Amino acid sequence: MNNSLLRKIRIAVSLIFLIITTFLLIDIYGTISPSISNKILFLQFVPSVLKFIAIFSISAVGFVAIIILTILFGRIYCSTICPLGIFQDVVNWISGRIKRKRKRRFNFLKEQKLLRAILLVIPILVFLFGSSLAVNLLDPYSIYGRFAGNFFRPILVGANNLTASVFESFKLYAVYSYSLKAFNLIPFIITALFLVFVTVMAWKQGRLYCSTVCPVGTFLGYISKISLFKIVINHEECLNCGICAKECKSSCIDSDNKTVDMSRCVACFDCIPSCPTEGITYSVSYGKKTFKDVSAKRKKIDISKREFLSKTSLYFLSLSALAAQVQKKIVVTKPSTKPIFRKSAVSPPGSTGVEKFNSKCTACHLCVSSCPTQVLQPSFLEYGFLGILQPRMDNTAGFCNFECKICGDVCPTGAILPFELEKKKLTQIGKAKFVKDNCIVQTQKTDCGACSEHCPTKAVHMIPFEGTLVIPEVRDDYCIGCGACEYACPTKPYKAIYVEGNRWHQIAKKNVELKKQEAVNTKEDFPF
Repeated sequence: MNNSLLRKIRIAVSLIFLIITTFLLIDIYGTISPSISNKILFLQFVPSVLKFIAIFSISAVGFVAIIILTILFGRIYCSTICPLGIFQDVVNWISGRIKRKRKRRFNFLKEQKLLRAILLVIPILVFLFGSSLAVNLLDPYSIYGRFAGNFFRPILVGANNLTASVFESFKLYAVYSYSLKAFNLIPFIITALFLVFVTVMAWKQGRLYCSTVCPVGTFLGYISKISLFKIVINHEECLNCGICAKECKSSCIDSDNKTVDMSRCVACFDCIPSCPTEGITYSVSYGKKTFKDVSAKRKKIDISKREFLSKTSLYFLSLSALAAQVQKKIVVTKPSTKPIFRKSAVSPPGSTGVEKFNSKCTACHLCVSSCPTQVLQPSFLEYGFLGILQPRMDNTAGFCNFECKICGDVCPTGAILPFELEKKKLTQIGKAKFVKDNCIVQTQKTDCGACSEHCPTKAVHMIPFEGTLVIPEVRDDYCIGCGACEYACPTKPYKAIYVEGNRWHQIAKKNVELKKQEAVNTKEDFPF
């Protein structure tokens, strides 16, 4: 194959992956079924590894395919499949167009071996000790998932609602409005900081995140050193002009010594068409002659950016896990008297329990985007610091639909396992707790019963109180912790009923008195 075509093919394939993956992460219409989404995410490295650990199935061996591809062709995962890597290419391309008059050039940078090794080993060690915090913060797919959920998804919602408004003015109702029911400030700020961090690096220095920070890139880089096909400099054809090094977004081509650091090369092929001769090619590397006349002259390397990365990364990874003891006050917006403190956050059905969920979830937020009731929201300290950004059940934003199990079907890591709907209906993720002093039946001597009316298992039912008044009572055996009662409760700022999470999920008893439940229409305002 003509080497000049490789770059065009890489760009076309990477754009296809980026567009499909982005739409999957922001799909507010539910157009992509879980079976298709699982195929789209099959080749995402970290989710595939975690899912294989969770279910040990052939359906989760995408990481093996990536390793094989890396052994054969180098880090093509980074250049054509990883959404964060492609996002950096887009930022780099925009930067290049803006700076066209004073064309930006890259320079060879010495590899930061120690920093790369640290940022690879720490996530592995932290994971082995039962936490996925370091993976959450550094996994490229999960970082991009948070970018898409927090920034690209609201843009789609705005465009959708504008279109719906225009259509309605013409009496057309093919598009309906979509509302985002919750805004989580601290997770948003953290995601925004990462977005700025990655974007600035890509704008100024191309693939600096991939070549220095990313643990997936470092791991695949070590493998790519022995890859069959490599970027090879032919010292007989090379003119030592340095043009290829100036085009290298990974800053891994040392034109003085005519060498390529394959551990950092992301196989973007930008260097190949830039060469005025055939001095640099992508070909079988074994048996090729190497240039051994190493020049003593070395370029002075500015490592200030890498020192900043090192200090920032180590700062995040060294924060104390004592923040796990923080309990979040439930605050809404209307007078009631007794504050409520939730001792344990509620993890999604299918996650088995909080500890298991925290150890497997990479906070990619695909489940957050897919949840039809928007009950899944990013956490801050609800799970403690080690579970930061991972989805939790926020019953002020929504409730877990009795007839829904989408989160388990779409989860790419196995943190939320798919299971049958009937089993999900008996999975007790938490228990409802009634606070009598906040209930308007007690405080205002008036009828309510919203919690009981919307309880799908009738674990919350009404019992005689005073005169003709009735008041809620919770039967723990039947409660599944779906949060419909908490979402329905009208009291503010503190709810009269809330869900306390089970650290390990349990099985609720089936209510034999229960009549067949109707599915809730999640497109309607519920219940007030």
